[in-house]
Amino acid sequence: MGKLFGTDGVRGTINKELTIELAQKLGQAIGTFFGKGSTILIGRDARAGGDMYTRAVESGLLSAGVKVYEGGFAPTPALQYAVKTLGYDAGVIITASHNPAEYNGIKVIDKDGVEISRDKENEIEGIYFSGKFYSEDWKALTYDVKKEDRVIDNYVKGILSHVDVEKIRKKNFKVLIDGANSVGSITSPIVARELGCKIYGINTNLDPLFPARTPEPTFDSLKDTAEIAKGLKVDLGVAHDGDADRAIFIDSQGRVQWGDRSGALLSYWASTKESSFPRRIFTAVSSSVLVQDYLKKYNIEVVWTKVGSVDIAHKLMEEKGIAGFEENGGFIFPLHQYVRDGAMSFALMLEMLASENISSAELFDTLPKYYTVKTKVYINKNTDVEKIYETVKSTYSHGNIITIDGVKIITPDYWFLVRKSGTEPIIRVMVEAKDKEKAENLANELVKLVGSLA
Repeated sequence: MGKLFGTDGVRGTINKELTIELAQKLGQAIGTFFGKGSTILIGRDARAGGDMYTRAVESGLLSAGVKVYEGGFAPTPALQYAVKTLGYDAGVIITASHNPAEYNGIKVIDKDGVEISRDKENEIEGIYFSGKFYSEDWKALTYDVKKEDRVIDNYVKGILSHVDVEKIRKKNFKVLIDGANSVGSITSPIVARELGCKIYGINTNLDPLFPARTPEPTFDSLKDTAEIAKGLKVDLGVAHDGDADRAIFIDSQGRVQWGDRSGALLSYWASTKESSFPRRIFTAVSSSVLVQDYLKKYNIEVVWTKVGSVDIAHKLMEEKGIAGFEENGGFIFPLHQYVRDGAMSFALMLEMLASENISSAELFDTLPKYYTVKTKVYINKNTDVEKIYETVKSTYSHGNIITIDGVKIITPDYWFLVRKSGTEPIIRVMVEAKDKEKAENLANELVKLVGSLA
């Protein structure tokens, strides 16, 4: 059987790998899976092709006898929250999240608001490739697509219900919001306004070509945003990806803080808000060992997982814990919903700052110090990824080796991860060390080694 779903949904280049024929056929498969009469909410980010794919998926769903409701432009977590709280049977999001502008994608949401499990993805793929679609009788094809206008308001109210609004308002925080020219530009400013913040915005107009920066918030793509944050002397900056399920923070000194650093802080903060959950968090092998270093003093266990929010979310739901997160800025706060949520992370960070009564720079400086290098090596369809992994393991065999997803090696002075991306034709290389020169040299060594085999 063929494969459609990657680490996080179905993605491809617009009108190339991801065609309207694929989208329509996938809509039929999704509709067949959830069944005649199911109610499905569909929404999208601001990417090129979004309206086209929405229509294609909708036609496939309708042909399978599904009742379709359209939520319009919305962050992925806003649509997920609507599916869960407004009583839908499922959801579909047209997004490619952090991928470059030429990509788009399709993500399927279960009735609990969480992305469907890997098993359900396999079932939908089975329907897709077998062509065994349910086809509704013509007399029953009487339902038009209806609008769902409650998605944004419902989402904002949900976020605000989990933080001390008045405590945050009293601080009159100055914030900078980088919306990546997409749907985070809709919701995060509303949340910040409700929390009494003075708001500055950058890249907050919706533009399907993402002209200002790449949709993925990284150290490189946020250089200008960080400089502006520093110049404006904001208390906190936040930058989203294309569908705003991630939040990368910029502190009061204009420093970009990676997602495992904010994840460690927010995990501690989440532990103060919920005492009934086990004192453990779930995070991908791509996160820094600083997470363990920091959280052990609060008696919080760290459980390593595969990379991908689907795996983390389902682990968190099944085994329970305080939080889950990825180093890319995706943080899961179970009291709100079991999915990554950029605006919820933003509100929690503001609440933590208000309660701790220190600056964001001081707060991040409480974390252990590591120097970070993140890079990548492009590969082709003939690259032997397993050979790369085995070569890395044999070359660097003197540390603690974790092979849950790729190869992660931990030593007392550094750690690194070499892992094939589930959404792009690249091998990701992540390195952290207590010494900056060591981190840079090791990253260069690994890129050279991986490149020689790619």
